[in-house]
Amino acid sequence: MTRNPDSTGPRAIPVRSYQQVRDALLARQEIALLDVREEDPHAQAHPLFAANLPFGRIELDAYTRLPRRDVPIVVLDDGEGLAPAAAARLRQLGYTEVAQLDGGIAGWRAAGGELFRDVNVPSKAFGELVEAERHTPSLSAQEVRALIDGGDDIVILDARRYDEYQTMSIPGSISVPGAELALRARALAPDPATRVIVNCAGRTRSIIGAQSLINAGLPNPVAALRNGTIGWTLARQQLEHGQSRRYGAVPEATRQVAAQSARALADRAGVLRVAFAALERLHADAGRTTYFFDIRSPEEFAQGRLEHFRSAPGGQLVQETEQFAPVRGARLVLADSDGVRANLTASWLRQMNHEVYVVDELRAADFHVYSAWHAPLPPAPEVEEISAATLSDWLAVSPERTALLDFTSGANYRKRHIPGAWFALRSELAAVLGRLPAAERYVLTCGSSALARFAAADLRALTAAPVLVLTGGTSAWADAGLPLESRPGRLASPLIDRYRRPYEGTDNQDEAMQAYLDWEFGLVAQLGRDGTHGFTVL
Repeated sequence: MTRNPDSTGPRAIPVRSYQQVRDALLARQEIALLDVREEDPHAQAHPLFAANLPFGRIELDAYTRLPRRDVPIVVLDDGEGLAPAAAARLRQLGYTEVAQLDGGIAGWRAAGGELFRDVNVPSKAFGELVEAERHTPSLSAQEVRALIDGGDDIVILDARRYDEYQTMSIPGSISVPGAELALRARALAPDPATRVIVNCAGRTRSIIGAQSLINAGLPNPVAALRNGTIGWTLARQQLEHGQSRRYGAVPEATRQVAAQSARALADRAGVLRVAFAALERLHADAGRTTYFFDIRSPEEFAQGRLEHFRSAPGGQLVQETEQFAPVRGARLVLADSDGVRANLTASWLRQMNHEVYVVDELRAADFHVYSAWHAPLPPAPEVEEISAATLSDWLAVSPERTALLDFTSGANYRKRHIPGAWFALRSELAAVLGRLPAAERYVLTCGSSALARFAAADLRALTAAPVLVLTGGTSAWADAGLPLESRPGRLASPLIDRYRRPYEGTDNQDEAMQAYLDWEFGLVAQLGRDGTHGFTVL
């Protein structure tokens, strides 16, 4: 490992080359390759297994996403200067094996590395590989529309999250997110002659969902809606909005059949087993990164959970694997209460080259932790606080004296913010100061002020003016009955903290949706050029 020539002293940040990172991936060693830019720049170009961990959120997310403090970490940016600052911050949080990627994005490209667009690329590329190798059946929007209009015996199952389904859905479809499909489909289509069609917004969850049912032995004819709601929209078909159709209870006999099929599938994929009594041993193993995921619905998780486990509904875990588990080469432990969802999810994760365990023979009594799950956080910096009432008085009497900075997400800022608040990204705080009018003091907020507290420490190093944090954040302001606004407002930073997916919302341009589909079609070729994935398809 070479040293950064610009870094000196005992705290110099090591540099890892493209080849070193590649070798670690090929050897299935533990490594976290972290892109510390905001999500939109990340989505423009990044290595296949580079997980997005924005610099501004490191304290809030690191301990959850990087549970082992001595895991090898390589941070990268594209010359913005965020990587060295992120490496230093990770060291402050106790991570001991932190390095920078030599040359960042440009260095990866110059060394011959493949760069990918969009988000959740490993999962999307894997979905395309599954379709290419298994020839997953699919129907076009026009074919599905004809089946609906003809009154054919069909059931359309929407594999996205319920909130996505409510935004827009195929007429008559039922919300059955991801891993719920193998558990619920037999009850929703008890007649083996009923055709089952699975859709999502684009392609991945349609393909994985349909192939899940085929792999799990569903006797019905199964097909994916080709290109999801994008394909439906491009075909000039109408979508429904605000629907609430959801799956119901599953008879015990049906669950048992589904559980037997899911277990056989997981065993064929090479999924490992762990007893409930052995979980503490895995958790105490300091030599490995181990993630513990509860594959059930968020509602079930809230009613009782296992110690150490966090909620990761199976469909989303397969769709966003690098975000839930950014340490490549880590160990994943999955649990459910039915013997279906964890096994089905694990079968996919194993094919994606992860080491996966399923907790066997869990009982209802094992889900005995009833307190809410909270992300582990480092101690927050000491800050001077201000109440919503005092801030309201200041803004009413002399607003020009106070600069109010809101560090919430861009999406939340557009939904609601305190009148006069500036949207700001912590990752470019120095530039933010240069864009603001002169002020006598700074007040920082976000939804709860959790992130604002950490940003306050950074801001104090850049100004001699007082820096205060709004107690309870914008939520406390709203709870006090004080006014909010939803206009675009004041942007001290560009809205780049989230990449706009071409399949989200209902106002996307045809060209953007088609370009997204064309990009997905090219992912298998990109996987071949990259050569580090290790995916296998059953």
